[in-house]
Amino acid sequence: MKSTIGLALLVSLWLPFRAHAGDDLDALVAPNASAQQTPAAAFEAWLRHEFDLQVTRRSAAFETMIKSRTASAAWQAERRAFFLRQIGGLPERTPLNPLIVGKLEGDGYRVEKILLESRPKFHVAANLYLPKSPPPWPAVLVACGHSHEGKAVGQYQRVCILLARHGMAAVCYDPIGQGERYQMLDSVREHTAFVDAPHIATPHPMVRHLCTTEHTMIGLGSALVGDNVAQFRIWDGMRVIDYLQSRSDIRGDKIGCTGNSGGGTETAYLTALDDRIAASAPGCSLTTFRRLIETKGPQDGEQNIFGQIDFGLDQADFCIMAAPHPTLICAGVRDATFDFRGTWDLFLEAKRFYSRIGYPERMELNAPDAPHGFTLQQREATARWMHRWLLGGEKEIREVDALPDRLTDDELRAYNEPDWTQAELQCTPGGQVLLLPEERSTFDLNAAKAARLRTERAARWKGLTTSEQRRLIRTTIGAAAELPAAAPHAETISSIRRDGYAIRKLAIAVEGGVRLSALAFVPDRPSGPATLYLHGAGMANDAGLDGPIAALVRRGHIVLAAELRGIGETETGHGKKEFGKGRFGPDNLEIFLAYLMGKSFVGLRTDDVLLWSAYLREGELLGGPPNELHLTAIGEAAIPALHAAALAESGFRTVNIRQMIASWESVVAAPETFNQSVNVVHGVLRHYDLADLLPLVGTNQVSVLETADTLGQPVP
Repeated sequence: MKSTIGLALLVSLWLPFRAHAGDDLDALVAPNASAQQTPAAAFEAWLRHEFDLQVTRRSAAFETMIKSRTASAAWQAERRAFFLRQIGGLPERTPLNPLIVGKLEGDGYRVEKILLESRPKFHVAANLYLPKSPPPWPAVLVACGHSHEGKAVGQYQRVCILLARHGMAAVCYDPIGQGERYQMLDSVREHTAFVDAPHIATPHPMVRHLCTTEHTMIGLGSALVGDNVAQFRIWDGMRVIDYLQSRSDIRGDKIGCTGNSGGGTETAYLTALDDRIAASAPGCSLTTFRRLIETKGPQDGEQNIFGQIDFGLDQADFCIMAAPHPTLICAGVRDATFDFRGTWDLFLEAKRFYSRIGYPERMELNAPDAPHGFTLQQREATARWMHRWLLGGEKEIREVDALPDRLTDDELRAYNEPDWTQAELQCTPGGQVLLLPEERSTFDLNAAKAARLRTERAARWKGLTTSEQRRLIRTTIGAAAELPAAAPHAETISSIRRDGYAIRKLAIAVEGGVRLSALAFVPDRPSGPATLYLHGAGMANDAGLDGPIAALVRRGHIVLAAELRGIGETETGHGKKEFGKGRFGPDNLEIFLAYLMGKSFVGLRTDDVLLWSAYLREGELLGGPPNELHLTAIGEAAIPALHAAALAESGFRTVNIRQMIASWESVVAAPETFNQSVNVVHGVLRHYDLADLLPLVGTNQVSVLETADTLGQPVP
């Protein structure tokens, strides 16, 4: 009998049967008031504790392992190899097909407007600022931070102009999701403000989402194919260097790189991987991960490299990988985004490394009394740094004659006024590269890779035994190596009675003492079977008096409505700033923290399903094991439940899955998703997709009904 993949016939079947205010479950579902911290806080504390252990382990390794030039080189090489592997490597070089599409004349400089293809039919829009002095000139890449207008923002124009006026070319290019390179255009509606931030004007009427939202959205698909959205930004920068080196008026051996905020991260990444960069100045981005997590939490997609904390790759290592290339860390002492105390600790560590290898003068810090931003003080310091290392001499470079002694932040920002409008610097006819003929988006590129992986992995997967497939699944999701050796003990918190059955609230302890809750529905006359019921919105859903759980209990089933980590009482993120307005889930910060640590919520929750299964199978609720064990999982619980069933080797008589996406590949291909970060497993599509799990469960035992799309809506 084949597995059933169908749709709900009644809309009402899609909706959970919730307990309402005044319902008899009210007293049961509230977190235990006597606990020192809520279950959600305990789960978050465990994640932070695990993170702290990993960071501490890396710090100890830095102190003990780097005692010689050989050890220093090994530290750099190991981290560079890891970083390249985690972003998915780099694409092959293809023709740039560069076009100079316009020119502007400025005071002491000129601008060329350029389009080039970093990948086939994947254009980069750039402005190249050239000195009026005779060529050839050194050149500096200026990587944009998270500015919605990209290269047209005043502070980036100003640093490019300053460099050009002092004999250095400067090229500022739009990152994906910014300026002329938005990847999620709306061809129907005209937008004057961002969907996620109605108070901010969009740079183009077809743009819908903030750049950080786009980056993270792209990042979900990138992670599933084993890449990182940072690969797009890194490769764009490398191809811009290729273009600079192709020009006879540029000194290809004298290339610098600078950037602010997200552009500072990009600068650190590029300098770590591209030896052609002779000097760099990352600004307002580098702080230790310990301080970042203590203050702001994980940032958008390209700033989270899978497993980097577990491996021992902290932010200082991006500077360390670049050694002995000269690096000036730029940081505002009053930066409210990236904590300066962490920057100071990072600088000291990088300075020590440069000193160990004999180049202490090549690692420096510029730390004005300034806020976050590529402020005038940072621009002047960057220009002097680039002049020193690219032109070979010290020069006092000032953008203005002198700053007043005291400036408010608003007064300081007034020095960021642009020379050119966004329209004047525009490189494409329609203001967006995606409007060019046959242009491909990042979603297209990721979808094409997912399709290639589907073909490549098919034969490998079929060539594995079922035991080998299960081992590969465990490794990929980061689940425990073995099934639970023994059933956990469950504590009874409270109980109530309904007509014909009792309901007990239970709790079991998982890693770090985190307590997971469940509602056990025990009929007065049980008929033998038991059902593990997992609802992605919490244990009280579907538990109403006339709901599906009550219907099972009336048929004599023992039903255990259990919660998994991050669901129900342990769901985190409530009361915090919602990144992407909830688009990535209220608990997105914890999901991305786990990602940095090399963990997936799918893996954590799969372990939880298996633990609850062991408890139910052991038979404590009835004084003996059930004669049949069934599994029902809905919504967020569906993917972990399917994994647990695949790993349990016929542990369930039936497995009923509802409201699950059809495939991970559908997430990669979708230009927009909702609450899918919790389902992401890094690199999973290199090995298998969801449908590959069904035969391991048993095709006559599993049914997948009421499929959901990537926005979480029923498939019509």
